[in-house]
Amino acid sequence: MRVIIAPDKFKGSLSAPEVTRHLETGLQAATGGNLEIIRIPVADGGEGTLDAAVGSGFTRRSAVVSGPTRQPLRAEFAVRGREAVIEMAAASGLAVLPGLGQNSGAPDSASATGATSLGTGELIRAALDAGCRQIILGVGGSANTDGGAGVLQGLGAKLLDADGRELPPGGAALARLARIDLTGFDARLDEARFVLASDVDNPLLGPEGAPAIFGPQKGATAADVAILDAALGNFVRVLAAEIGPRALLAAEAPGAGAAGGVGYAAIAVLAARRRPGIDVVLEFTGLNERLAGAALVITGEGSLDEQSLLGKTPIGVARAAALAGVPVVAVCGRTTLAPERLREAGFSSVHTLTELESNVDTCIAEAGPLLEQLGRRIGSQLSAGTPAAAAANRGADSKETLHV
Repeated sequence: MRVIIAPDKFKGSLSAPEVTRHLETGLQAATGGNLEIIRIPVADGGEGTLDAAVGSGFTRRSAVVSGPTRQPLRAEFAVRGREAVIEMAAASGLAVLPGLGQNSGAPDSASATGATSLGTGELIRAALDAGCRQIILGVGGSANTDGGAGVLQGLGAKLLDADGRELPPGGAALARLARIDLTGFDARLDEARFVLASDVDNPLLGPEGAPAIFGPQKGATAADVAILDAALGNFVRVLAAEIGPRALLAAEAPGAGAAGGVGYAAIAVLAARRRPGIDVVLEFTGLNERLAGAALVITGEGSLDEQSLLGKTPIGVARAAALAGVPVVAVCGRTTLAPERLREAGFSSVHTLTELESNVDTCIAEAGPLLEQLGRRIGSQLSAGTPAAAAANRGADSKETLHV
C-alpha cells in the first residue's frame, strides 16, 4: 500500500522533513513496515521551500553572502540542472538577524529601517554562477523593507546619492537616492527567467503597502513606516527614470509588497512572474504525478486555521489529492476549524497533537514523539481499512474526536 506524506513544517518545532520522518516511523510501526512511503516535504513558498526542493531531488549549494545587516553568513540554495530555488529568508530573513535567531529577541527600529536584501541578490548571482537560468525566488520571513534595492545591488547595480556616493543599506536610505547605475548589472540576467513564489498580493506603497502592513512585524514604529513609505516612493521614481514606466506600473502590481518590496524589484527589473507559492512547490516536487496509485495522502502544518484556508500547504495538497481521487488526512499541532470547515477543505480526517497533550508548550517541545503516536494511529486505521473514518479534532483545545 502506497502512502504519500507531504507536510509543511511545524513552525518553531520541526522542519517538514522531520515531520515526514516522525510520521513515517509511526506508520511503519503500526503496519509492520509494509507500507510504501513516498516522502514529499512541501512548503508554501516561504521558509521551508529549500527543504522541499532538496526533498524533491535538488542539490544543496551554499555561498557566503551579506546578511540583513551586511554581516557575512553562509546561506544555502538548491540546484537541479539549470533550475535553482532560492529561499530569501536564508540570506535576508528575520531569523538571521544578528542576536535574534529563530526563537529569541525581537527586531527593532534600527533593523526595520536598515536591513537589506543584498544577500538575496548575492544568492541569485551564486545560482547564475552555478549555471542556473530558471530561478524560483521563495519569499517570506524577510527582515528588510528596502523595495528589493539590495537585491539589485547584489546583482551589480549602484545606488547613488546626489553627490555620486553609494548609499548605505536599508530602506530608509533610499530617501537620498538620486540615481541608479545599472551599467554593472549582471549580463547573465538577460537569459534568466524568474518566478516569484508568494501569496502576498499587496502593492509596494500606501496603506496596504509593504511598510504599512509588514513593517511593524519587522520592528518599524509608526514614524518608521512613514519614512520607509516615502523612501520607497522615491526609489520608484528614480528607478522609473532609469528603466521607464514599467517601474511605476510594477509598484501597483499584486505582490510588489512581498518580502519588504523584494517583489517589486523582482517584477520591475527581473520580469518575475508571481505565482502562488504552494502551486510552485507542488509543481517542482511533482506531487500530481506521484499521486497515481496512492491509497492515502497525509499533509499538515503546525496550526490548521483560517489562515490555512487562504492557500497554505495543507489546502494545496488536499486540492491536488482530490483531483486524483486520493483521500487526505491532515496532522497538525492544533486546529481552530470546525469539523464542517475541515470537511469542506477536503480532509477525510484531522489529527492534532493537542488530542494527545493539552499543553501547547509540551506539544512544541515533544512534537516528534507525538507525531509518531499519530502516525501509529493512522497506520492502525489503514490496517483496518478505514483511513477516511479517522477522527477529526473539534477545536484547538478539545480532546474529543469526531468523524468528518
